[in-house]
This record gives sequence, structure tokens and C-alpha cells, in this order.
Amino acid sequence: MGPILATCLLLAAQTYSVPPEVMFGIYKVEGGQVGQMVGPNKNGSYDLGPMQINTLWIPELAKIWGVDQRTAAKWVGGDECTNAGVAAWIVRRNYDETGDMGKAISYYHSRTPHLGEAYKKRVVTKMLENGWAKVKGG
Repeated sequence: MGPILATCLLLAAQTYSVPPEVMFGIYKVEGGQVGQMVGPNKNGSYDLGPMQINTLWIPELAKIWGVDQRTAAKWVGGDECTNAGVAAWIVRRNYDETGDMGKAISYYHSRTPHLGEAYKKRVVTKMLENGWAKVKGG
């Protein structure tokens, strides 16, 4: 992870009141790159940029930003800070909905329980491996 992305993740975490260690953990699991488009997924969507933002978010983002979907996708996939900001926005929405950061992390990946739970475990493992979190009582 380069210094620009790290700074963008910290700013996004602060902007959306998401723990920075969660943002870094998600990045370590997603591991995307600026300009990257991965897919297609089973549902025909693609994942964009460092935080692998699913293109299913593009219509809503385009509407919020007042731009066409092509422009929104370009911003999300091609700009580190936009990508990090959208990722934090998604985590925050999930947290606001559930009141549970673990579930918010799970939902970042999937609302299918077993898929989301496996993803959350991967994120938490990355947080622990990198010293961004500690096991309670340990």
C-alpha cells in the first residue's frame, strides 16, 4: 500500500467514523489497484479499484454525485481517495443499519451469512496479523 492510499484510507475512516484498522483490514483482503476492474462476478457486476467497490453501487453513486454512471465508475475505479471514501461510506451505511461493526464488515462483502462471516474472519485475521487489532484479554 502506497502513502497516498494510506492517507486516503485514514481520511475516509475519519470522515465516516469507521475505525481505520477496519479500512486497512478490508484493503489487505481486497488488495485491488487503482484502475483495476475485476470480474465479472456471478451476478455480472465487476469490482473496482483498491477496495474492490462492486459496480452495483455505481447507479446510486452517480445519482448522489449528479454525474452519469460512466463518470462515477471512472472516479471509483481510478481515484484512490474516491475509492477509499466509497468503501468507508459503505461500511458506515452497513454499521448504521446493523449497529454492529462485525456485521458491517461482513455486509461489505456479502449479505449471504456464510460468505459474509468468512470475509469478516479474513479481515479480522489481517488486522491481527498487522498489529491493527488485539485479541480481547490478550
